[in-house]
Amino acid sequence: MKKDSLIYVAGHTGLVGSAIVRNLKSKGYTNILTRTRKELDQLNQADVNAFFEKNKPEFVFLASAKVGGIIGNKTKPAEFIYENLVIETNIIHAAHTYKVKKLLFLGSSCIYPKHAPQPMTEDVLLTSALEPSNEYYAIAKIAGLKLCEAYRDQYGDNFISVMPTNLYGPNDTYDLQNSHVIPGMIRKFHEAKVTKSPNVILWGTGSPMREFLYSDDMADACVHLMETYNERGHVNIGTGEDITIKELAVTIQAVVGYTGDIVFDTTKPDGTPRKLLHVEKLHVLGWKHRTTFHDGIRRTYDAFLEELKEGRARGV
Repeated sequence: MKKDSLIYVAGHTGLVGSAIVRNLKSKGYTNILTRTRKELDQLNQADVNAFFEKNKPEFVFLASAKVGGIIGNKTKPAEFIYENLVIETNIIHAAHTYKVKKLLFLGSSCIYPKHAPQPMTEDVLLTSALEPSNEYYAIAKIAGLKLCEAYRDQYGDNFISVMPTNLYGPNDTYDLQNSHVIPGMIRKFHEAKVTKSPNVILWGTGSPMREFLYSDDMADACVHLMETYNERGHVNIGTGEDITIKELAVTIQAVVGYTGDIVFDTTKPDGTPRKLLHVEKLHVLGWKHRTTFHDGIRRTYDAFLEELKEGRARGV
């Protein structure tokens, strides 16, 4: 990519897309193309084609997705699989039709089997059954990855895919019914602090282990791969390090400044015991994460407070 290349970031207002835009700007890229959902209906193939025909982007970061936690996936499975399939199909096909030079598709680590060996290498994809709680979302993301491979195999399109681990950072969704674990905890601890609640109740035992990556690090990895990687196989993006849910809760409690107790409701399920990406391929390609977990949580909480103050905190 040249500094003045026309780069379309699909999904630029979300956690992932906004981080990619920030990273591109910080590296001196000056010609970034974005559209809100009101400006471009990515579920409408004719609209997407017209957008590509008119603007002719040279590079595409496909970060658009319908996302949510376990409850959202459970209560709206048709929306999750349909919207994600249609968005990625429309944009990937338009990128082919209008001869985009390169496209990067963002998947998710949930594409890997529920009982995959840990840490999970790229080649465990489709070796056994998925986690049922987010199966529909995962299948849509696998389809996006396979679309990129198919267009590369049949047409020679330079479409690549990355699979980030659990992400957190500014511009996340804080709806307690649909958020992921970190934004959900940040909101819970913040509201408990404000209301002086004696305790915060969390699901499970606190023993499951999870890997988390700050969104600005993820964006930096994506831009690095867009600049340097041109192969068929997808690439895991993560830290290669994990912590327990209890350690996560204690860290967020300290950053928020909540002085009450943490209570784990052990009648609620824990989920998968461990989920960690193998990231040696990414390291060999010349990229490693920089943001420490504590620093990332601090930045995320500061961003949450700013978003609250400005009335733009999603899901609150």
